[in-house]
Amino acid sequence: MAPLTCLTLAESSLAFQFTSPGATFNLGPLTMHWYGLLIAAAVLIGLFLAQRLAQRRQVDPELMADLVIWLVLAAIPAARLYYVIFSWPYYSQHPEQIIQIWRGGIAIHGAILGGILATLIFSRLNRVSFWQLADLVAPSLILGQAIGRWGNFFNSEAFGAPTELPWKLYIPYDRRPAVSRDELYYHPTFLYESLWNLGVFAVLLFVFYKFPKIKRGSLFLLYAIAYSSGRLWIEGLRTDSLMLGPLKMAQMVSLLGIALGILGLVWLYPLRRKLPDVVSDQPVPNP
Repeated sequence: MAPLTCLTLAESSLAFQFTSPGATFNLGPLTMHWYGLLIAAAVLIGLFLAQRLAQRRQVDPELMADLVIWLVLAAIPAARLYYVIFSWPYYSQHPEQIIQIWRGGIAIHGAILGGILATLIFSRLNRVSFWQLADLVAPSLILGQAIGRWGNFFNSEAFGAPTELPWKLYIPYDRRPAVSRDELYYHPTFLYESLWNLGVFAVLLFVFYKFPKIKRGSLFLLYAIAYSSGRLWIEGLRTDSLMLGPLKMAQMVSLLGIALGILGLVWLYPLRRKLPDVVSDQPVPNP
């Protein structure tokens, strides 16, 4: 068989065209939004996982259930606010869409910042370690991010530059960037990030179970480094990034996350010091 024919067959076997079936589906008389359904699924799965991990560390699982309520109430509005702020030229012309979160348009970095603030307040009010809670939540967080990225697929958003790779994402005409309206296929960056996040999730679980005596805060810092590293290069492929002048916000925040994560681990291990916390070095109570 000719080399060209072999190459064509190999490409055909790898080819897979992603095409969104639409942002909604009908369940009887109800119209359901895939984005909202995926977020709800991520929260429920994340809660189950966080409670299981809490039991492994002799932490009251009900504490995690209470924390998840705080996280949802803080993270989702913060994610939307972050997105709206950095997309203000658009929303200033369409203010009625600011609260229409089901249309998409939330930023994970906003959710993380909102979640960190909520966890700090929750930790102080309940007199528990922020870093211990952060370590228990980190695997659920990255798994939820892997699930949530598929909401971008259904909404035909957060895609990359045009491509003709065997794996490619078809984008409807009205969702394409103005500069590439004639291009049919784009990098499925939602898939790249979802797969990367699943890999980070596997690493965090391995570390959690393999090193039960790991220093408090280590797992969350590892999450910050690993997730941010993937987001840094994936964001370079995207065409719809939130911008601050000529700079992509997600890449700037990712660089900051990597730097802070590395500094935190250096503080914990080579310098052998504890991370600042809202409480003294005491375990989270378990009734």
